[in-house]
Amino acid sequence: MQADTYIPRRLDDPWKIGFWDIDVAAPVIFFFFVGYLSSTKLAFAACAGAGIFLSRWIARIKADKHQAFAMHWLYWHLPPSPMTAMRATPPSHIRRMVG
Repeated sequence: MQADTYIPRRLDDPWKIGFWDIDVAAPVIFFFFVGYLSSTKLAFAACAGAGIFLSRWIARIKADKHQAFAMHWLYWHLPPSPMTAMRATPPSHIRRMVG
């Protein structure tokens, strides 16, 4: 009876970097890295601006939608490949399910 009985409250929270979801923070981090590789201040500023714009755009699209909206969108819009195929779901090109 003395065993640790910790029960986590949230199991399916999306991954986060600080306060931001990973799919919103990833464009900023990627474009900051690309801007750093360019070795000029102007290119870094342009890449940083593009990354911030892209992350804000993604955040607005995700607003008031399901937590896994980005994963669902990627599933339906990217071509199937061995890396993206899921075994428990039908192929993404089948839009109408009968049965």
